[in-house]
Amino acid sequence: MSGTTPAPGEEHGFSLPIQVVEAEGITAWLVEDQSVPVVSFAWSWSGGAALDPTGQEGAAAMAANLLTEGAGSLRANDFADALRDQAITLNFSADRDSLEGGFRALTTALPEAVRLARLAMTEPRLDEDAVERVRARSVAAARRALETPRGQAGQAFWAAAFPGHSAGRPSGGTPDSLTGLPVEAIRAALGRQLRHEGLLVAVSGAISAADLRALLPTLFAGLPAGAPPALPPLPPFRAFGQQVLAVATPQSSVVFGQEGLSAADPDWEAAQVMLRILAGGSFTSRLMQSVREERGLAYGIAAGIDLLFGHGIVIGSVATENARVAETLSVTRAEWARMAAGGPTEAELADAVAFLTGSMPLQLSDSRRVADTLLSLRQNNRPRNWLAERPARLRALTRERLAAVAARVLAPDALSVIIAGQPAGL
Repeated sequence: MSGTTPAPGEEHGFSLPIQVVEAEGITAWLVEDQSVPVVSFAWSWSGGAALDPTGQEGAAAMAANLLTEGAGSLRANDFADALRDQAITLNFSADRDSLEGGFRALTTALPEAVRLARLAMTEPRLDEDAVERVRARSVAAARRALETPRGQAGQAFWAAAFPGHSAGRPSGGTPDSLTGLPVEAIRAALGRQLRHEGLLVAVSGAISAADLRALLPTLFAGLPAGAPPALPPLPPFRAFGQQVLAVATPQSSVVFGQEGLSAADPDWEAAQVMLRILAGGSFTSRLMQSVREERGLAYGIAAGIDLLFGHGIVIGSVATENARVAETLSVTRAEWARMAAGGPTEAELADAVAFLTGSMPLQLSDSRRVADTLLSLRQNNRPRNWLAERPARLRALTRERLAAVAARVLAPDALSVIIAGQPAGL
């Protein structure tokens, strides 16, 4: 058990005073802020849907949703009442490569929040009525995801990009997998996921390092020893060309993308800035200008980096009339190629850096956002001074650097495209 140390990097202007708190093998990052009597905790394990066996897709997601549906001697309604009585927000969720938990509570309710969170993780009830209620909700959500052309295109994109891998499957499961999922599979998902090791913890708000050090062992007491199983390695993105899913609709939904960069790549931030200029979704992005403003082909178009298994995939989407899909894709590929060939202008780079540096504090306006940000930093193996030094790193970017990154990353001829609709001429 060690003391606490502040993060370096404050000389760059904006920073979070991150402290490292350790207790009984658990390490947490803490940003203490006593201005409001609220504390937010966030924690995660690697795993999530990546650990779901074939045929049991959605087990981790259902298991996470059931953790707040009763625990210990408290049935679902009693557990919800206990949270509501103390104004505690407790949640768990599973995505493609992790399972996360967290709560937000007033400082006076912190002991009760810790008790209920620990109870949820160590003594989940999985009562039959709760399981069936969550199952029905999950099946309905899985069906809704396939009701729209956009949902169908998205699922088809990932399935084609990562065939045979969990990254290609819906993390929330399918109607068939969820309907047939036995409660034993849900218990098994919790058993392999909720472990005492492999934890990443982040905390923000009105709590001192000493108090946090005392709480950490209590919060995670009773979890089985060991860590979750290792994630299956992510294979390279499989370029699959252009595919059309026949959907009877007057407007097609298009999902497009390509291989990106690892989160550990030294060009990661430069690629993010370059993609914001190209396709960030704002009215100033090149794609928005060319597709919407100049030609009126679509209401909006955007692309960015989707991070999974520590690797980034460049992915974007647009919806347009069936008769205009071909032109929209032609313009998109042309802008992709133009950025790859020449990079951004000096003015575009200056505007992007000004926005990213100026908007950063707005993303950290309450304890929950700060805790989530700290957890994300830990999940991506960032140092504690990452945010403090980010403005300086962004200001140091040059047009030539971004042009080189664009040439390296963007592959206009290798864009993989899924079109759900009835596109004319394709």
